[in-house]
Amino acid sequence: MDNWQKPLKFDPLAPLLASKNDAIQYFVRHDLLGEQVGPVQHLWQLPEAQRILKKQLANGAWPRSGENKHPAINYQLIETWRYFRYLVEQFGFTRQHPQAASAAEFLFACQTQEGDIRGFLANQYATYYTGAIMALLIQAGYADDPRIEKGFQWLLRMRQNDQGWTIPLITHKLDRETQYRLTSEYAEPLEPDRSKPFSHNWTGMVLRAFAVHPKYCHSEAALVAAQLLKSRFFQADSYTSYQAASYWVRFEFPFWWNNLVAALDSLSLMGFSREDDQIKRALDWLIDRQEKDGLWKVSYANPEKDEKQTAKAREMKLWVSLAICRVFKRLYM
Repeated sequence: MDNWQKPLKFDPLAPLLASKNDAIQYFVRHDLLGEQVGPVQHLWQLPEAQRILKKQLANGAWPRSGENKHPAINYQLIETWRYFRYLVEQFGFTRQHPQAASAAEFLFACQTQEGDIRGFLANQYATYYTGAIMALLIQAGYADDPRIEKGFQWLLRMRQNDQGWTIPLITHKLDRETQYRLTSEYAEPLEPDRSKPFSHNWTGMVLRAFAVHPKYCHSEAALVAAQLLKSRFFQADSYTSYQAASYWVRFEFPFWWNNLVAALDSLSLMGFSREDDQIKRALDWLIDRQEKDGLWKVSYANPEKDEKQTAKAREMKLWVSLAICRVFKRLYM
């Protein structure tokens, strides 16, 4: 048994290795066991990955299946974010694959002259999505791209006075009608009220870009934001959007929103120690809630989700558990 497994009550490797998912098998053997498993390009040919690629448009984006109700919202950007996560996080795609490179170029095409990636909230600033998309692009091989540097400089300029991030729009007291109009129609972006506090949800999403970048992961800005993020473990957010403390314990993979596993993933990549009081508390929480089968639930806020024995639900449980094991390995090895 490796050192990272010793704190755990049950063996997570057995159920992970028993998975019939080739991608999960690959990453368990590569990331957790350190085996020589061949090039990641093998995963690019898997049927699941090919099904995603078949839906891609000529411009590198993915289409929206439903109605595009608001012309100021870039629905193709939303869908490309959705599918690019799977290609990068579950199948290890990089810019070496022409369709992944095409998707990356579409995402970069949504970057403004200021440096942010815009279109999720019509023409309003979306700090959280800018950071999360940059993280995927960096993982896909674009760490040295000047457009990534431009994005970091924009994110650094968009910090609150406390040095964390939020969504600029929600720092203003707007009635529902005005907020709906600003996020569905074209309007000049609102600058943040920087006196308002950071949001741990949106800081967590932004921090992913810093955590996977070889230079910015050790920057003072990243370390300060990381301290802010872990200071809010298990607490309600400062804003009404995704405010409940229970959002900390609702997991998914690939990551979308901030949660405890996604936050620990970033902090462990940045070199934080398991001896840190706040991180130790989070790890102890995960240790105490490991299931007898060696895995973790997808949601501890809605445990009934884990009672569904569908293949899709079981697979998500395996991916979440793999993400948790990666955190333990980084922090205990």
